[in-house]
Amino acid sequence: MTTTAGATAASGETNVAGHRFDRAHGLLLLTLGLGVFAGALDLGVLSPALPAIAHAFGITPRAVAWTFTLYLFANVVSIPIAAKFSDSLGRRPVYTFCVALFGVGSVLAIAAPSFAVFLLARVIQAAGAGGIFPVATAAIADRVPSERRGSALGMLGAVWGLAAIIGPNVGGIVTHFFSWHWIFAANVPLALIVIALAQRHVPSLPARARGPLDIAGITTLAVGLLGVMVGLTRLDARTALIGNEITFAGLAVSLAAFVALFSIERRAVAPIIAPGLFATRQLIVTYGLEVLIGLLEGALFFIPAALVAGDRLTAAGAGGIAAIGALMFVVVIPLAGRALDAVGSRVVLLCGAALTALGLGLFAAALQTLWLAVAGITLAGIGFGALLGAPTRYIITNEVPGTMRATAVGVLSVFLIMGQIVGGSLAGGAVGGKIDDVAGYRFAYATFAALAAVTALLTLLLAPRAQERNTREAGT
Repeated sequence: MTTTAGATAASGETNVAGHRFDRAHGLLLLTLGLGVFAGALDLGVLSPALPAIAHAFGITPRAVAWTFTLYLFANVVSIPIAAKFSDSLGRRPVYTFCVALFGVGSVLAIAAPSFAVFLLARVIQAAGAGGIFPVATAAIADRVPSERRGSALGMLGAVWGLAAIIGPNVGGIVTHFFSWHWIFAANVPLALIVIALAQRHVPSLPARARGPLDIAGITTLAVGLLGVMVGLTRLDARTALIGNEITFAGLAVSLAAFVALFSIERRAVAPIIAPGLFATRQLIVTYGLEVLIGLLEGALFFIPAALVAGDRLTAAGAGGIAAIGALMFVVVIPLAGRALDAVGSRVVLLCGAALTALGLGLFAAALQTLWLAVAGITLAGIGFGALLGAPTRYIITNEVPGTMRATAVGVLSVFLIMGQIVGGSLAGGAVGGKIDDVAGYRFAYATFAALAAVTALLTLLLAPRAQERNTREAGT
């Protein structure tokens, strides 16, 4: 009798995460998944190391926030550039270059003798990581048959979730028992393995050329984001005008840049943010929600540091507890996806925002009572599971025609990262001048709880389930 495994092997198929793919597709997914895992792990491992990095370089939380926001900044700028070059030069050379760049940045981060060099290393890492996921997605679309493409893309998404759980634990353990420098050590052999695999298994031919690179749009977006980063990281939220001149100047530059961006994108041949994607109230509200969701994600970055300050935990202990929140949203994400068809996106997002507000508020109020702080992290994790992943993509793919869906979802990713940049900058500014200031963390997380409540209110502007279903049926 031939076993299932034997039949699979005989047919040249391989089983990846419970899904059957032929050997070529399985090796392609392994190659792309390892690259995505390395890029996703890079943010998670850093969070528990923040207090050690702050003490090593003698910097404040305002400066520490730049390790997160500058990474995201370089990431969002590199995404459209890497996507464009992968269409014109081919997937393999661009994917290989991005992974190699990520590895070089990791080596520099390990050896960084100063905070300035460390920030440079983070920019190099992010420039590489920014190209990994979109090129991986494009390579799957090129090679994996349509009937299995959803499973393949879902597996890449699952890799992000796995990295979110593993990252804080690895970062905390390495920082506690060795040194924060070595949290990036795993990136180097991973990058070398992925580069070797990519030469054999990632397709080299370009798919199809798109329009010209929107240099003016990318540059203007970069200026706007830098204005937000400079302004919010220098914010003293406990005063009104005095001492916040740089904040107001940075935000003014940012506002001017975003106003100019709207005009530039209306004239661009291949805009990175097409004005046509804001044609309905449902789309406008959804993109606004995505910015707020990203902003709330910025609150997660400082949770290990807040636990170290408030509960005197080690980096390893704080990383392990922070991973509870990541575990919760990874568990909830597929459940929230199933709930979309049953109750609609408005209810799912409303529940997610409300639970996030409750969890972050509890964390702020009970920071120095560990079991209550863990309860707050757990509630917020459940809330994030309902906010992240499927709901906003569900709305966007219902609202736009099939010819614009890929572009619309790509813009959604840009808005999410923009929100993360704002959230990380706001967290650093709200915490204040000392990495161990418990009052600063309480204030920061109370602020994020209030923003989550605003997010919950904004979800009420979304279309109800019946109207959403009619829109979906009309588009199919």
